Amino acid sequence: MSPGRDRGPGPFVVTLVVDLPIAKPDALDVIAFVSDGAIENAGTAHPRVGLGRGTWAEVQIPKFADPPPLAVDIWSEESWDAAATEAARLADALRRVGWTVRGPRADEV
Repeated sequence: MSPGRDRGPGPFVVTLVVDLPIAKPDALDVIAFVSDGAIENAGTAHPRVGLGRGTWAEVQIPKFADPPPLAVDIWSEESWDAAATEAARLADALRRVGWTVRGPRADEV
């Protein structure tokens, strides 16, 4: 990735787009499973899956029963590059379990 992308304080975010009809709790379960992470703040309005030091994933579902896609936002407190690296890792892991994901691949970061 290009140096100098990070402008100002974080957090920084990279979004994956998933073409899959899945409920938010189920999506978080799968993300936790493939990343060997844990769901934090389960049962609240802001659940997330920790991916590593200072990085996490949040699921944004369509509003008002709109069809997919849904968004998986990968956040980093460190940098945009850290978010992009974790997003690529997560995208590759989700593809391995059959999800259709639009976003970076590990070899693109």
